Amino acid sequence: MNSPFPAPTFTKSCDTSTTNDICLANAQLVLADQVLTGSITIEQGVITDIAEDDVVPNGAVDCAGDLVLPGLVELHTDNVERHMEPRPKVDWPHLPALLAHDAELASTGITTVFDAMRVGSIYSSQKGQYVEYARTLANELLAARAEGLFKISHFLHLRAEICSETLLEELATFSVDDRVGIVSLMDHTPGQRQFRDLTALKTYVAKKRGMNDTEFAEHVENQINLQKRYGAKHEVGAVNEAKRLGAVLASHDDTTGEHVATSAKNGVGYAEFPTTVEAAQACRAHGIAVMMGAPNLIRGGSHSGNVAAEDLANANLLDIVSSDYVPSALLLSAFHLAKTWNDVPRAVATVTRNPAKAAGLTDRGQLEVGLRGDVLRVHQNRKAPILRNVWSQGRQVG
Repeated sequence: MNSPFPAPTFTKSCDTSTTNDICLANAQLVLADQVLTGSITIEQGVITDIAEDDVVPNGAVDCAGDLVLPGLVELHTDNVERHMEPRPKVDWPHLPALLAHDAELASTGITTVFDAMRVGSIYSSQKGQYVEYARTLANELLAARAEGLFKISHFLHLRAEICSETLLEELATFSVDDRVGIVSLMDHTPGQRQFRDLTALKTYVAKKRGMNDTEFAEHVENQINLQKRYGAKHEVGAVNEAKRLGAVLASHDDTTGEHVATSAKNGVGYAEFPTTVEAAQACRAHGIAVMMGAPNLIRGGSHSGNVAAEDLANANLLDIVSSDYVPSALLLSAFHLAKTWNDVPRAVATVTRNPAKAAGLTDRGQLEVGLRGDVLRVHQNRKAPILRNVWSQGRQVG
């Protein structure tokens, strides 16, 4: 894959003996198209120097041959919801939940995250109902970000549930000032897309929400009716809202070529978790980047019975990886792909440069002079990568 960025400039060896900034030396630097022995200097949060050498200047961190790579960029994680509701019907205070989520991501090497928040509620007497929370949570997240409470960089990702009752009303509460990064189009109607297999859906919903057989049948019927009532109207509305907000538009769980053609018409920038090879091939034909889940890749298959991420990787149909519901899986997936492709820079790009590009972020995602000093030090172990240190804009956060 050709890099959209210019090649780094190699200059002098780093010297931080008279500054409070940082130099990482004696490292294997994972650049856009190669891995080389050298050093990298970060000053005032920005990469100022990359040098090819094998020396360790005074004051530098001796990486002892460990890999140094860009901080991971996460486009779609529901992890914050897990902290908000650690057990079913347990509502945890939002700020502590956000801070715990932030600390967890930093500890796994994620330095940029688009926090996915469900927009679109279903008010019913059924178990498994969803209530509005995104606007309140976004306010708290933005306030915490403004106060400098986070270790890493946070952006908003609105998961637009088109088969819900309140989607457009909830989207209307967001403005350009919120700097929403991503709007993704969700259709979780049973019997199609992610949940073509109702058995897999039943296992998922029953375990998460404690539904019995009767309640599950009612849930399925209600979801199908919601799609009939709102699906087409809300899809058009959500696409328009994404344009109003200036957000990148993403599709979700495309299954057929027709789904992808509609996504392309809507102006989708990348596809989240296509469920078939057919859909992934159609994405490639339309120039839409393909994102798959790290848990799928590590486990060797989808928990919903859909296409295996490994199959798409082997078919050269995988561009971006998301941690989805396991934050620590993102770094692990990059090293898994490095073995699959026998190409470390290409594998690392799926969790750094490629997601940054898909989200429209041009100031991060690779080791290059002038970009943000978001970097990781990783030791290669035979069984798993060992994350030794994490820096966000040159500040150590893990």
